[in-house]
Amino acid sequence: MNTLALCSPADVLDALATVTDPELDEPITELGFVRSVMLDDDGVVVHLRLPTAFCSPNFAYLMASDSLDALRGIERIGRVRVMLDDHHDSDKINAGLAADAGYRGTFGSEADDSLDDLRETFRRKAHLAAVERSISAYLARTGEGIERIHTLTLRDIRSERYTTALLRRRSALGLSICPNSRVFVDENGKSVPPEQIPLKFRFAKSVRISIEGNSHFCRGLLATRYSDTEPADAFPHITDIRSRRNQ
Repeated sequence: MNTLALCSPADVLDALATVTDPELDEPITELGFVRSVMLDDDGVVVHLRLPTAFCSPNFAYLMASDSLDALRGIERIGRVRVMLDDHHDSDKINAGLAADAGYRGTFGSEADDSLDDLRETFRRKAHLAAVERSISAYLARTGEGIERIHTLTLRDIRSERYTTALLRRRSALGLSICPNSRVFVDENGKSVPPEQIPLKFRFAKSVRISIEGNSHFCRGLLATRYSDTEPADAFPHITDIRSRRNQ
């Protein structure tokens, strides 16, 4: 067996599937943002693409940087190169990634917020949307009313289809995943008082609808942008030109 052999294409795609669009809260692999994967004897080259050339630069950098980190976590992957295509800041972002310059090193004075702050903001939005999905599924299944919400625990909703996603988002925020924990809590893990439930639940629903609406919109933009040259179902392109393989 060749000890220098690199990882498999499936390993690369699995790693990229852990990277999410910060606003849409979906894996970049499912959104169609991974344009191509090329494995060679040096390592792997991944090209990303976005719905428009003017997608937020901090979002674009975040996804590209997270992709780089995810791929570097694969054992024996070799050199990792991530390139962002067709974006108005592609050159700047690609140069920053290649130099490991970091977000502020890449954008300098244009870097208005830290990536940690950006991640935290969207983790909170994703958590709120996940709370609403789980509770709405429970209410629809049981026929119970909104007055039940403040008493719900994770144990009560354990069989709902969205609970696994909710637990993952709670963990990302450092919130309790104990079965006896209340479901409707804020980003600090504090239970929402019963009198505030109706207003906050409506707000949670609006956040969820906004995220899902943006997701559909971005998919449409992406399909339209590349429809003439690159069919949507052809992604990602995977090329393996390695001369050394595991036997």
